[in-house]
Formats: sequence, C-alpha cells, structure tokens
Amino acid sequence: MAKLTGAIDSFQYTGDFMKYCSSCGQPVEQRIPSGDNRHRFVCPSCDTIHYQNPRIVAGTVPIWNGKVLLCRRAIEPRYGFWTLPAGFMENAETTVEAAERETLEEALATVTIEDLYTIIHVPHIDQVHMFYRATLKTGSFGAGEESLETELFALDNIPWDELSFPTVRRTLELFVEDFQKNTFPIRISDIRYGLEKAV
Repeated sequence: MAKLTGAIDSFQYTGDFMKYCSSCGQPVEQRIPSGDNRHRFVCPSCDTIHYQNPRIVAGTVPIWNGKVLLCRRAIEPRYGFWTLPAGFMENAETTVEAAERETLEEALATVTIEDLYTIIHVPHIDQVHMFYRATLKTGSFGAGEESLETELFALDNIPWDELSFPTVRRTLELFVEDFQKNTFPIRISDIRYGLEKAV
C-alpha cells in the first residue's frame, strides 16, 4: 500500500492508503464509522472496517566488554549507515523475542536481555521503537543478510555522523550518558521533540 499524507475533512491522515477490501475485493472508502472518532478505510460492500495500527520495531543495545555492537546496513533505507540491530516485530512473538531474533539475524549474535531501555514514539510514520539493553553471550558476532559488516565500537568512538536513524542516535546518546552514571532508567520519548521521560 502507498503512503498517504493529507488533510481529510480537517483530519491529518498519515496511514497506508488502501484501495480495495482485503475481505471481498471491492473498493473501500474513507469515513468515520459509527461510534468511532477517526477516519478508517471501510468497505461499503461487506461493511468491513480496516483498522491500521502502529508497527513496533524492537532491537537491542548489545554490549561486550564496554563496547557497543553496531551493524552497517545492507538494505534500504539508509544503506551503508550504522545501526543498532532492530526490526519489525512479528506476530506470535514478544518484544523481547523480537529484539533477540533481530540481533541474531542482523549481527549473528546471541544476547542476554538486561532491561527495556528506550521507548521512542515515531508517530509520523506510525511506529514505536523499543530498544533493550543486552549483553553478548560470547564475543562472537558477524554480518547477517541485512548487514554489510558488524563492529564493536568503544563508546567514545561511535560513528555519530554515519548513524542510520534518529531513534538509533537518540538511544546511543542516552546510553553513553547513562553509562557514565552507571544508571539506566527506562527512557520514553517522542522523536519529534527533544524531551525524554525517565521511568
């Protein structure tokens, strides 16, 4: 589905644009269903309401001997830039399982999950990014299919100008700050603003 951004009856809709009903194949229309408060894609033929909800990206801040493991992306968007291992959560898995799986897939590394660390809302693309602090179980890692290479970086040598996404940068900035204090509260924020709420 294509992305639609525009004003619809003074409502700013930024979800995926749908043309046809996945239940019966007939064209859908946008309207506010009875008892609802926002526009949805509704099929006038079979009355199916197609709800679209934010997607969760789960990943880790994997540490080994005081260094953080980063992956250089082998896929778009941001091909060739460094990132924390993370990706979309799948059905039938927890956020912890998703973070562990993504770390194994992208960095060929198994980790012990410590704690949830950042929850960053990215509402303009309908996503929530969640990163867990983690420790590599061994010093073993490599490049999975979605990575060009992986590397352990000292915290004072992170390639800040080559990071892939704002959520990755924010998580790493907070981690460096908290590592120096040796305290790691859960950080909750909205990527559109610079404020973090520590829990």
